[in-house]
Amino acid sequence: MNMLIYLIPLALFMGTLGLGGFLWSLKTGQYDDLEGASWRILFDDDDARPSGGKENVDQG
Repeated sequence: MNMLIYLIPLALFMGTLGLGGFLWSLKTGQYDDLEGASWRILFDDDDARPSGGKENVDQG
């Protein structure tokens, strides 16, 4: 029963810390574009292509 004196304030502190972190992430816009990264991966327009030369061929 004496442990509750320590555990209840600890739980309240950790809950407040988690809520603060969540509110901070909302304030800084962490959840603004949830699908953008997945679409950027699928439709990546890289111009860096392999040259197709002999440097990629195994000479062994």
